[in-house]
Parts: sequence; structure tokens; C-alpha cells
Amino acid sequence: MSRYCLLPSPAQEAVLRGHCAHARFGWNLAVEQHAHWRPGRNSAPGYLEQCRQLTQARAAHPWLAQGSQMIQQQALRDFAQAVGAFFDPANPARRPSWRKAGQDEGFRIVGRRGKQWDVRRMSRHVGQVWVPKAGWVRFRWSRTVPEGVKSYRVTMDRAGRWHVAFAAVPEPVPAPDTGEVVGIDRGVAVSAALSTGELLQVPGLTVRERKRIRLLQRKLSRARRGSNRRRRVRLAIARLHARETDRRKDWAEKASTDIARRFDVIRVEDLRIGNMTRSARGTAKEPGRNVRAKAGLNREILRSGWGVLERRLQDKAPGRVEKINAAYTSQTCSGCGHRDPESRESQSRFRCRACGLTINADVNAARNTAAGHAATARGGDGAARPVNREPQLLALLSRT
Repeated sequence: MSRYCLLPSPAQEAVLRGHCAHARFGWNLAVEQHAHWRPGRNSAPGYLEQCRQLTQARAAHPWLAQGSQMIQQQALRDFAQAVGAFFDPANPARRPSWRKAGQDEGFRIVGRRGKQWDVRRMSRHVGQVWVPKAGWVRFRWSRTVPEGVKSYRVTMDRAGRWHVAFAAVPEPVPAPDTGEVVGIDRGVAVSAALSTGELLQVPGLTVRERKRIRLLQRKLSRARRGSNRRRRVRLAIARLHARETDRRKDWAEKASTDIARRFDVIRVEDLRIGNMTRSARGTAKEPGRNVRAKAGLNREILRSGWGVLERRLQDKAPGRVEKINAAYTSQTCSGCGHRDPESRESQSRFRCRACGLTINADVNAARNTAAGHAATARGGDGAARPVNREPQLLALLSRT
């Protein structure tokens, strides 16, 4: 997807908000129809039947007929695709759920470029895209619009910013054909450590920005629900969070492109990020322990951009990304293969108790990942060499 910043006028923004409301209404109505289904009842209506029901609803309700029929139909088509993905055994997705105002704002336009919709360049940094009922809407021309685009999507984030994304699959980054392999170890203190010794860090909010978020959150707690003051404070908080998200995405794009251009094989840890960031709150009968500490760890993991970096690497280097078992990679020496939990003296220092190798702990884990050393429960890499033995300390060897 090639995304651009959309710059609608106030009148056009009102039309876009109406399109988002109509698309969300059609989606939620389809969710309600499928939620009503139970074993023994008639099956929920499919896409074609829902389109016929939409035609009847537009004839009965003028407010719905004022919107674009294409946008409303595409919302139903998106729901049908989401249901198909939910029942796909090869790549199952989550069940389609309700969409909320202010949180899920967007719609899709399909058709042939030049007939149902079109895009044109007005100046060096300004372009225009045709939106039904809204006319030509300006957007920032940050790069050339890809050829062969057959659809685009207009969205609004929580910070109130509009974007237009043209559906186009970019070409993958070509491999350098040097035969080099790199391992990536992801962490919290260091977002990504490469086996080459490079330490990459996600740029987050500054100290001043974090202080401002805390002040705004306190102000939000004192604001009355439904007031204009509360709405303004929430928008200010959302803009700061959007700034942090933009920096994380920008870092992931640049880091993934650089790694894909330099290395032929990219090996990352096989992490279940969703399970790792699951809440530890527990239930009323069995409450969790250290809930606040676990919540803070979850936030830092999500801020580190583990998932977005891995996803962009797979998109830009398809077939060249390998997942390695992460067990014991941080406890195993990348020099001799000896595994000892006490070898990791601190978060950043690893000193092997067998060979004396001293190295950054994250770089050591990245080198084990690059070598494909998925250690077994008995120690060692489980494939390359048997190292399940007592440590041979250098001090003992020197005495003999």
C-alpha cells in the first residue's frame, strides 16, 4: 500500500465523515446478521443477498441514499472477505467484530482509473484524487502513484489525520547475492541487535513529550465526559501517540530496507509476540501477580516494534527470512557453544564461563540466531556439535 497524506477542505471532510459512517453502518449490520446465526437456523445472508437488502434500505431511508452506493457495497465486500479469512484453515484470522466511531474510520473505492475514479498531479508536492460526492480532494504528492492501481482506501486516524492509500504491491528488495547471513535479536533496551555488532534503537517520544502526555492524561481525568474540553485533550493525546507511531514505522521501514539490501539470508527469533504481551490480570477468582510490572513490560515490547520489523522484512525479502527457535540463545556462548545462565552477567554483558568470551549480550544472542543454533533443553545447538559437558574453565586448563 502506498499511503499519502490527504488534505480535504472542511466541506469535503464532512462528506468523507459521512462516507465513513455509512461504511461502518453496513459493516456493523453485517456483523449483527452473522451474530444472530445459531446451529439449526438459516444461514446468514451472503454478499449478494446483502447487496439486495442494501438497495431496499437505500430506497426506504433517504439519509442512506445520500451516500455513495459503491462505498456501502465495498464495506459489505470487505466483511465477506473478512469472514472468508476467518474460516480459512491455512491462514485463520480473527472473527469480524464491531467497528466504532472515532476508532474505525475509513472506506474503499474500487474501479478502473479514469472512469470510476482518477488521480492527477497539480504541482511538485500536491496531487488530487477523485472521491465520490466530494470531488477532487488534494493530497501531498510525496512520491509517484504506482501504475495499475485499481482501488484505494481513505482512512482517518485517532489524531484526526486523513490518509489515502492506493492498493499496489511493491517489488521486493533484490538480494545482494553475497551469501552473507545476519541474525537479529530483538529486545526492550535494544530494539534490534544484529550479529554484525550493530545496535538499533526505535526513536520514541522525547522526555519533554512524555512529560506533556502525563500532564494531558491528568487533565483528561478531570474533564467532564462529553465536554468539548475532554474532546480537545483526547485529540492532543492522540496526536502525540500518532507521532510516536510514525517514528516507529519510519524506523522499521528504513531498518528493514537496509537489512534486506545488505544480506541474503535474514534470521530472526521465532517469537509469539501476541502471547508475550498478553495481560497478566487474571480473573476475579485467580488474580494475576505483578500485573503493573507486566503491563509496563508489554508496553515496552510493543513500543520496540518487534512485529512491524519482522513483517516488513518478510514483505521486502520474501523467502529470505528464516525463523529460529529462540530458546537459550541468550544463555549460549556464540564462540564455544557452552550454555550457562550465569554467563549473562547483566542485561548488556555476556561473559562465557568456559572460554572467557566477553561480548554484548544482545549481539551474542544475534550471532547464535544467525548460526541457526536453536539450543535443546540439554544445552548446545542440538545439531552442529555436542557440547553437553561440564565447563572447562581457562583457569583449570592453565594449571594442567
